[in-house]
Amino acid sequence: ECSTEINKVNNNIKNNSHVDWFRQSAPYIHAHRGRTLVILFGGEAVEDSSFAHLIHDIALLGSLGVRIVLVHGARPQIERQLTTLKVKSEFADNRRITLHENMPAVEQAVGQVRMSIEAQLSMGLPNTPMAGAALRVVSGNFVTARPYGIRNGIDYCQTGNLRNVDADAIKQHLKNNNVVLVSPIGYSPSGEIFNLRAEDVATETAIALHADNLILVMENNGVTDREGKLLHQLNLPQAEAWLENHNDNKDDANNIETQTHLNNAAQACRGGVRRVHLLSRQVDGALLLELYTRDGNGTMVTAENYEGLRHATIDDIGGIMELISPLEQQGVLVKRSREQLELDINNFTVIERDGMIIACAALFVFPDEQAAEIAALSV
Repeated sequence: ECSTEINKVNNNIKNNSHVDWFRQSAPYIHAHRGRTLVILFGGEAVEDSSFAHLIHDIALLGSLGVRIVLVHGARPQIERQLTTLKVKSEFADNRRITLHENMPAVEQAVGQVRMSIEAQLSMGLPNTPMAGAALRVVSGNFVTARPYGIRNGIDYCQTGNLRNVDADAIKQHLKNNNVVLVSPIGYSPSGEIFNLRAEDVATETAIALHADNLILVMENNGVTDREGKLLHQLNLPQAEAWLENHNDNKDDANNIETQTHLNNAAQACRGGVRRVHLLSRQVDGALLLELYTRDGNGTMVTAENYEGLRHATIDDIGGIMELISPLEQQGVLVKRSREQLELDINNFTVIERDGMIIACAALFVFPDEQAAEIAALSV
């Protein structure tokens, strides 16, 4: 009997935890519905055994009404293809120098990665998160490019720069509830094919679409401070300061990757993308944790204030009541009616994060006594 009671308690705890998580996620499920997300992941992610989990999470986003554009890399696949041909590929400024004669190997590697992704997105196996997903994947010549050219005396040959993204075509496919898959390949008006950096493709695509979010899935653990602590939020000046302060280690692969992604994040924000998220591929479910929990799981870069202190307005009454009600029920705070809160609202200050009130306090000033009282403090 004791064992049965313990099992019941454990089940209730699990159920309550699940219900609490679902309720807390509800505002974010509502907020992201109908939004456009551009998600970048490298060729390393495609080859990893955990890639199926990422695909399942992307399918879940689609079922929640998110409009999805995927941009994939193919660096390890291209490297392997060139090694098979006994060709050593050179890099300069973190860009591959793509010789004309090596372009067929690049095209083959990128094509194989694209087909592998399409195959996994097409899965609808019973008893898996993909069951009944019915995702339609569309890819095509959405990106036009031009030669990267000769820089610092180096001819980059068939390595290219983006010229234009066909945003109208992509938007039409998104409107039809298709997932759009974009490869790091660009075409010139004269029919030439160029090898592009996937990070640049994702960034320019997000800017062209006026995407709500750009998500960059990284190989390392994300953006950290000097002590190795993850930085959860950066505004644009803070991101630029991080880049300036971490420009001293050009031999650290993790630092180079972080700099590259953070540079692209800052560029996207300047181009009008509301938020850019840098996530670690090593964390299972990082995509869902970042989008559907309050504190997220990676580093968010934004040109706007994500969290801030401000004077309360009459529209904040509901959020304030939700904060103080549990403390009123416990007898910690004096009970206040909505009418009383409306009368006192000019005395309140709130902290807002991502449109939600997460802290409040009131300050009542008594000039004659040269004193003031803090009230209704709640976080």
